Amino acid sequence: MRAKCAKILHHIKRHNARRFWNFSFCFPCSGLLSSLFGGTEVSYPPQTQHMSRLSKLYLLSYNSLQCLGWALALSRVLGSVLATKSIHGAYASAGDLICLLQTISFLEVIHAAIGLVSSGAVLALMQWGGRTHFLLAIVRQIPEVQNLPSVFITFTAWSISEVIRYFHYALIGIGTSPSWLSYLRYTAFILLYPIGVAPGEMWLMYQALPFIKERDLYANFFDRLTISYYSFILAVLVCYPVLWLKLYLHLFKQRQSKLGKHQRKKRL
Repeated sequence: MRAKCAKILHHIKRHNARRFWNFSFCFPCSGLLSSLFGGTEVSYPPQTQHMSRLSKLYLLSYNSLQCLGWALALSRVLGSVLATKSIHGAYASAGDLICLLQTISFLEVIHAAIGLVSSGAVLALMQWGGRTHFLLAIVRQIPEVQNLPSVFITFTAWSISEVIRYFHYALIGIGTSPSWLSYLRYTAFILLYPIGVAPGEMWLMYQALPFIKERDLYANFFDRLTISYYSFILAVLVCYPVLWLKLYLHLFKQRQSKLGKHQRKKRL
């Protein structure tokens, strides 16, 4: 009788333990739970596990290549300054590379749309569209603005922020992220964002207005609308500070959330 009861209790214990570990791995703290209580990872179906590994490998490769690309762009911009003792050659030295990197980053919109990453597809598209419009529709199409200091300021701010961002994402992809890098990722924007926007993007768009008006850029497209491209850029410049401030304050909230979460993990 005792032997039979012991066998039943042993079966119940094993069954409950299996349910506990299956439950625990559904949550972000599952790794912590397994290390504390000695559980083993849940066995996923081979196909799902294979796809997960492929996704991680792809994202690691993408983020690593983008990080290297932006690091190369930054080195070209700074190398041009050292070689010529001038900040007017930023576009000539790195413009084509930055245009390529920015165009390829449309993949991030697709990543969000298919659920490969947790960010929203609409926000990713808006961010990509704003920067791509500035770069390809204005800077690339108006040679007279390519040598302005605003291009150097914009390219430098973009390159530094993107090297930090993609490096951070790449390390997260392999399951590690140093605290100093996380701090840098959610702190560097405090200086880089306003510098890149005000004396960079906004000032360059303002300086491009006479050329846009003189050449009536994109007239074939805007003739179908009630405004010209010149009026559109004026409207963008008026709305830019309001939209920028809203996003800037949102980044501070994100910083508090991410760094606070990181500090809580360190205490655990």
